[in-house]
Amino acid sequence: MASVKGYGACLREHALQFPRPSCNDSYKRQRTKRTVGWRSPQAAILPNLHLPMRSLEVKNRTIADDIKSLRLVTAIKTPYLPDGRFDLEAYDALVNRQIENGADGVIVGGTTGEGQLMSWDEHIMLIGHTVNCFGGSIKVIGNTGSNSTREAIHASEQGFAVGMHAALHINPYYGKTSIEGLISHFNCVLSMGPTIIYNVPGRTGQDIPPYVIQTVAESANLAGVKECVGNDRVEQYTKQGIVIWSGNDDQCHDARWNHGATGVISVTSNLVPGLMRELMFEGKNPSLNAKLLPLMDWLFCEPNPIGLNTALAQLGVVRPVFRLPYVPLPKAKREEFVKLVEQIGREHFVGVKDVQVLDDDDFILVSRY
Repeated sequence: MASVKGYGACLREHALQFPRPSCNDSYKRQRTKRTVGWRSPQAAILPNLHLPMRSLEVKNRTIADDIKSLRLVTAIKTPYLPDGRFDLEAYDALVNRQIENGADGVIVGGTTGEGQLMSWDEHIMLIGHTVNCFGGSIKVIGNTGSNSTREAIHASEQGFAVGMHAALHINPYYGKTSIEGLISHFNCVLSMGPTIIYNVPGRTGQDIPPYVIQTVAESANLAGVKECVGNDRVEQYTKQGIVIWSGNDDQCHDARWNHGATGVISVTSNLVPGLMRELMFEGKNPSLNAKLLPLMDWLFCEPNPIGLNTALAQLGVVRPVFRLPYVPLPKAKREEFVKLVEQIGREHFVGVKDVQVLDDDDFILVSRY
């Protein structure tokens, strides 16, 4: 594999070499100052390094049409070390398993990835890390949404600068805005690059009505919508030619094959990526869907990502570390998960260790990170 020079080394290698001054230089400089106008030295020419770009420069590695064809996008989990920092070794293994099992893309730092518990520095670092390690094999969609338009613009600018292929944007939550405010907010972030709009009223407290989506769909940068309202809304959009990903794992089979959805942005695919790919790519399969529904119900018995974090720890693929306010599911639910794995088949789940029921004392809860 070709070696890559560090940025500092490149700067030293290409810096201009100026001659040492001689003893007569002082007199020459004084004489020159009187007779010749000063000119600056020729600027050092640096190699064509990949440096961060501003929002108005050409920086998108994809166009919206490249995102519209994705069928299985995993909202990837962010694992932690015992002190609460990112466990990048475990994270890389999770992303690799998605690639090996045919996922088309990953959402980095979404709700499932606990972007809401990250600083923006952590957030952009993880997006950049994912792009650098896996961007040639899978589409990287960074969750750079915010209830502040200013923050959403700035985060998206940084995300595209480090190479993400598309942005995921939610509507402003808590400090909700008007219909016209939603349109203005989305138009601002859509100007940054390929974008998926995320509608999840259960979390934001506000539905994004069809009028808003139909209005902003005039932008060439709208890749589509992650829709959690239900399959009637999915079909309403798909009949109008708007690309939709189901945001509900338990509805994604019918959304894909009966209501025109392109695919799913999935939590369950963190656990069984191969089966979720089969569900999205290989035609109607009500028996497989029925087989997975108990697992999906279990995952969402408490707010996501509590169930997923618990499950991945029990499978031995991440450390049992939780950033508060998330805490593991109670032991009865942990025992239920072991039975679900046995019913579906351990070979379909990520990891190679035997699934186990963890004790309460096995979990680490981190409040400061």
